[in-house]
Amino acid sequence: MNESETRAEYIDPKLKASGWGEVEGSKVLREFRITDGRIQVGGARGKPEIADYILVYKNRKIGVIEAKAENVEATEGAAQAKAYAQKLQIDYTYATNGKEIYEISMKTGREWTVDKFPTPDELWNKTYSDQNKWKEKFESVPNEGKYGKRYYQEIAINNVLNAVAEEKTRILLTMATGTGKTAVAFQVAWKLFQTRWNLKRDGARRPRILFLADRNILAA
Repeated sequence: MNESETRAEYIDPKLKASGWGEVEGSKVLREFRITDGRIQVGGARGKPEIADYILVYKNRKIGVIEAKAENVEATEGAAQAKAYAQKLQIDYTYATNGKEIYEISMKTGREWTVDKFPTPDELWNKTYSDQNKWKEKFESVPNEGKYGKRYYQEIAINNVLNAVAEEKTRILLTMATGTGKTAVAFQVAWKLFQTRWNLKRDGARRPRILFLADRNILAA
């Protein structure tokens, strides 16, 4: 049985049994393109980075799964699973051959075999043990439109909003030209506006936000 058949016959049913794609707010992204590949001399692209599965819950990517064929050791995909999880800043990642599931905690370094995939709520609670009211509110608002979708942009947006939810008052993002500073700023402003966050943190009114841009097209 090849990898594609292993996914269809073993992995997909196990994810469904754990509630992924069934529980409201949960999604399974298959063959998720993390990057388009490194730009090489002459403008050509290198090999893109594609994760077999990304687990999404409450608008956050919280799990990575690297699949291998049934006749291959599950741990064969562990190194790749770790690399993708590190890039996406995801705490839990999995390597599986459909029959054996190998779970890796990026935070603690613990690696072990589990009987099944965690449910969306189980994985969420393992990942986010420090939730508060504003973190939950920010996560309830999906990114608007096509902006801020690159993996590092999502990380930047989430980190800023986590800092806001923790009542930090000085936050600095350093981003290179062409990496989407305006897109990130827009999404942060959008989520603050939609959740009615303000300096009193009472949710009574929408915030007033000063959005500066050096070109009209960016402001538009």
